[in-house]
Amino acid sequence: MPESPEVQALVDFLGSRVSGRAIAEVDVLEFRVVKTRTRPPGELVGSSVTAATRFGKHVDLAVGDAHLGIALGRHGWARWREAGDADAASSGATGVTADAPPPALASVTFDDGAVLELTDAGSWVSLGLTITDDPREVPAVAKLGADPADPAFTEADLGAVVIGRRKQLKALLQEQESLAGIGNAYSDEVLHLAKLSPVVQAAALRDDERARLFAAVTTTIRGAVADRRGVPIDQLKAAKVAAMRVHGRGGEACPVCGDIVRDFTSGSTTAQYCPTCQTGGERL
Repeated sequence: MPESPEVQALVDFLGSRVSGRAIAEVDVLEFRVVKTRTRPPGELVGSSVTAATRFGKHVDLAVGDAHLGIALGRHGWARWREAGDADAASSGATGVTADAPPPALASVTFDDGAVLELTDAGSWVSLGLTITDDPREVPAVAKLGADPADPAFTEADLGAVVIGRRKQLKALLQEQESLAGIGNAYSDEVLHLAKLSPVVQAAALRDDERARLFAAVTTTIRGAVADRRGVPIDQLKAAKVAAMRVHGRGGEACPVCGDIVRDFTSGSTTAQYCPTCQTGGERL
């Protein structure tokens, strides 16, 4: 799942590529990606992109007087082709294989021939497109909580989210209405750095534990944003995976204490933690 550091890198990339370019064509190959049926993407044809912005895990392109919102969901991403570049989805072997590029469910062609392909690698459609006058008209954007990547995010902002909340920390960190941009992977990394159990309730945190959580959230997210800056968008997933200390490392040694990183089920996903660092040796 793309999270705020990778989405910010994508937005920076798009901002440097599409700003000032006019849209010549919008091709929707999967009708389910369009969430604003009364405003089809075709209305953007002829208008120029003026900015690319991130809202949590969402991408927004300002196009003329309108906004193209891109919800990447769990498996969505983007490919960029300059005019004359080969189509990645059709240049490899036919059929679906582990190495095949994800299919493009929609594409935006610009007046100079460059193409932005919006892809989805999942077995169900998670990519979503909206056309609005204001990005905050998108319900998922309107209800976003504070963004830890924002330099203005403070310990008081985190306290407003966690104090009194009878919800497990792992789930709370991923709750977009509370904290924008954090998903399964970075929540594991945050909790490992903070030395906190993923299943402890937020309301049970002591003052010093909340301070550790704030430091871990801001260090992890802002550090990842800085580390992903300038990475080519087709390499961002690999860069993210390589940077993980515990997430996706079940069965490996914890880089801090040497204990074995363990898996546990959180909702519909598998997460990772270190018993020695985070749960007093207890296996979840």
